[in-house]
Amino acid sequence: MTRLLKKKTIILSVIIITIAFVIINSTNIQRLIQKKIYPKKYTYEVEKYAKEYGVEENLIYAVIKAESNFDELAVSRKNAKGLMQLMYDTAKDVAQMIGVEIDEEKILEPDENINIGTKYLSILINKYQNIEVALAAYNAGSGNVDNWISDGIIKSDGSDIENIPFKETNNYVRKILRDYKIYCSLWKFAKEDGEK
Repeated sequence: MTRLLKKKTIILSVIIITIAFVIINSTNIQRLIQKKIYPKKYTYEVEKYAKEYGVEENLIYAVIKAESNFDELAVSRKNAKGLMQLMYDTAKDVAQMIGVEIDEEKILEPDENINIGTKYLSILINKYQNIEVALAAYNAGSGNVDNWISDGIIKSDGSDIENIPFKETNNYVRKILRDYKIYCSLWKFAKEDGEK
């Protein structure tokens, strides 16, 4: 009976160790896959301008992911350009504020695009004092958002952001907020593990 008990204990121990190994490895594999889907590219530029303009890095990554999926040459149907999908007139106005020369070609350069896009995002966050409303303005324009607030369609505190009347903007804000949470969670573990 004792041998049988020892044998069962050994078998049970091997099964428990195997299950633990599979769980640990599947978690690591899942995180590796998520990091491919939610990468951190252009880290130098993102870190630099996040710090300079006081915008959280993971929010910038979420915006870039949603806007261009990290394609620096992306151009939308509406002619928004680069990583952060900037309209030329907006980029020109923001560039002037920060003392940067910009043209149609330079707007595609990652450093310039992230610089201007992050500054623009910071302007919107400061204006609205709310990330959700600022994201809506980044997508639909401040004029539309100001009208929605003044008409009572959405509240300035972002508490009813689901009422955004433009379906594209409504989905855009939800997508970025979701991706922002994923970036915060996923890359928090990477930092704890000493990854970059």
